[in-house]
Amino acid sequence: MSAVTSPPGGPAAPQPPGPAPSAWAPLRIRTFRSLWLAQLGSNVGTWMQTVGAQWMLVHQPNAATLTSMVQAASLLPVLFLSLPAGVLADVMDRRRLLIGLSVAMTCLSAVLALLTAAGLTTPTVLIALVFLIGCGSALTGPGWQAIQPELVPREQIPAAAALGSLNVNLARAVGPALAGVIVALTGPDVVFGINAVSFIGVVGALLLWHRATARSGAAPERMRSALSAGTRYVHNAPGVRRVLLRSGLFVVPASALWGLLPVVSSSRLGLGAGGYGLLLGALGLGAIIGAVTIKNVRKVFGRNVLLGASGVAFAAGSAVAAVVTQPAVVAVVLIVTGVGWLYALSTLNTTLQLALPAWVRARGLALYLMVFMGGQGIGTLLWGLLADAAGTPTTLLIATGLLLVTSASLARWPMLTLTGTLDRDIVAPWPEPMLTTDVAPDDGPVLVEVTYEVTAEQVGPFREAMAALAVSRRRTGAVHWSLYQDAEHDDTWVEVFEVPSWEEHLRQHEGRLTAYDVELLDRAWSKAGREPVVRHLVPPAG
Repeated sequence: MSAVTSPPGGPAAPQPPGPAPSAWAPLRIRTFRSLWLAQLGSNVGTWMQTVGAQWMLVHQPNAATLTSMVQAASLLPVLFLSLPAGVLADVMDRRRLLIGLSVAMTCLSAVLALLTAAGLTTPTVLIALVFLIGCGSALTGPGWQAIQPELVPREQIPAAAALGSLNVNLARAVGPALAGVIVALTGPDVVFGINAVSFIGVVGALLLWHRATARSGAAPERMRSALSAGTRYVHNAPGVRRVLLRSGLFVVPASALWGLLPVVSSSRLGLGAGGYGLLLGALGLGAIIGAVTIKNVRKVFGRNVLLGASGVAFAAGSAVAAVVTQPAVVAVVLIVTGVGWLYALSTLNTTLQLALPAWVRARGLALYLMVFMGGQGIGTLLWGLLADAAGTPTTLLIATGLLLVTSASLARWPMLTLTGTLDRDIVAPWPEPMLTTDVAPDDGPVLVEVTYEVTAEQVGPFREAMAALAVSRRRTGAVHWSLYQDAEHDDTWVEVFEVPSWEEHLRQHEGRLTAYDVELLDRAWSKAGREPVVRHLVPPAG
């Protein structure tokens, strides 16, 4: 038996927010700036590769399907690799992981460039190599997302997330236009080679980053238990689940425009590789405008308004691409569409970054990437197949209708108000249990009993507080939770929760409880007449 001392004091009073930092403040931090610039170069190379690969197939039979398959091949690996990648990024050194994967993608991109220069890149070879490079991107995605809060103070996380979206979309503005010119003058092999070189800059920036490790003395989590813990956390985090829902509802219909724009450019607008690059550049330019304006817009409008406007902006772009044949008009509307894309990405990503504690951040972001990037990959492929069967204009109009429905659904499933506003800093309010029996890390399951004395007047508030605490227990490791009342002593209540192993329970003590979890614990314990008594029950030895 061991007693646990409640953290001193009650819940901290909320502090009024200070002035928001500049949108460019993270770039004043040298490490963030060097990694941001290196990633910009890599993103430019990736977009150049996308344009080169799609343009190699745009004149093939079934072009809508083939060009959509290129984008799907680069995105679908997220579906089955992102969550394991998130586990790796949480249990391994993220810097070393990113360096190794960047070297691998350099080699794969170089192989694609050499095969294309030798005339050996068939559609099958092209899609296969793009798929392998996509696997590398899927494995690096959670790690890149998770290191952002390590590079900047918490108050700069929204600005860092917006700059991350700006990075991708600035590359989208520059890369396609540059690729269109190079493909027209030389050939796709050159843009593939540039993409290979771009990864070298990422490796260099990561080598220069001296990462400060914040790990406790605990051993790294094991892959299987870490995977279970991550999915269990998200399952018991309503705000995170709502971000994932909004991401999927937006990106699946929005992916139609991304996947079919090469066909629209070539078949409907009569443009070449350079013209297609300029259309993608218009989307990127809109995203840059969105990154510059989102800070001020966010002050006036809430997250739900921004997400609704994003869906309408993308619906407008899809509709114009379906019915308008003047390239200049399409390009102008695509600028507005790009603004909506940035607003959606920045809103979703910032909310999730702020909502996840450090110990599970990469795994939570991995699930987000699975939904967002995987949804875009599946959507792109399905829209391409539908376009070959029903026609590109009809397909884009169907996507337009779904985007409008998605925006309207915010009235039913809005972003939750408190998501991203709660204190997710890790604290350790529990002393390690004092045991008289040797317990191995793998021993389990562990049953934890907490006995409370609650007066009749406090029963209602106590049960309400315990319902909130139950969600916290599950988020941090409990697989089962129950609350019982003693039938012989009606003022005695017993909370019982089960944790898979002793090691998993120690992680609750050492590094999983956030300040908000402690607030919930304080609130529940404050309803008890005296300090609760805790028992740890383990399987008998032998």
